[in-house]
Amino acid sequence: MNFIKAEIEGLWIIEPILREDARGYFMETYKKSELEKHNVKVNFIQENESKSSFGVLRGLHYQEGEAAQAKLVRVIEGKVLDVVVDIRKNSPTFGQYQMVELTAQNKRQFFIPRGFAHGFLVLSKTAVFSYKVDNVYAPDAERTIYCLDQDLNIPWPLDQSQLLLSEKDKKGKLFKEISII
Repeated sequence: MNFIKAEIEGLWIIEPILREDARGYFMETYKKSELEKHNVKVNFIQENESKSSFGVLRGLHYQEGEAAQAKLVRVIEGKVLDVVVDIRKNSPTFGQYQMVELTAQNKRQFFIPRGFAHGFLVLSKTAVFSYKVDNVYAPDAERTIYCLDQDLNIPWPLDQSQLLLSEKDKKGKLFKEISII
């Protein structure tokens, strides 16, 4: 695996080593020892998968306090723009975002430690999105930042009229209103 340090401390873009032949391909998608070589100590306890249509924008979600989650995300089918926002109170990059294009073709993964709000926008007809987490879902601790908050100024590549948001995501708080981890 090739680990690429992202602009914001703690984030990693991970490219697999693909072994291809006439039969297809093989790649490692998770190897604890490889993460640990890059000072990532995490115990994933659950894996989730979602399927979404073009224009679906999920997020920006996070869980507060002891319910916070680290994630290792990837796209199995399609193409998404994955976005995280640093919500670590004492971080020098607090309030900044990082974007990574994840596709079935590039097979990249994105490691997101605790302390980030996370979302993604589907740029293909459909996308199957997979993510490992190190903590169970805690509905009472779940929070949402409004993904179109002008203070964050995230340059989503689709016109707002093309975006499909859940009712929960439409009601997300502005960044300046969130409780800080």
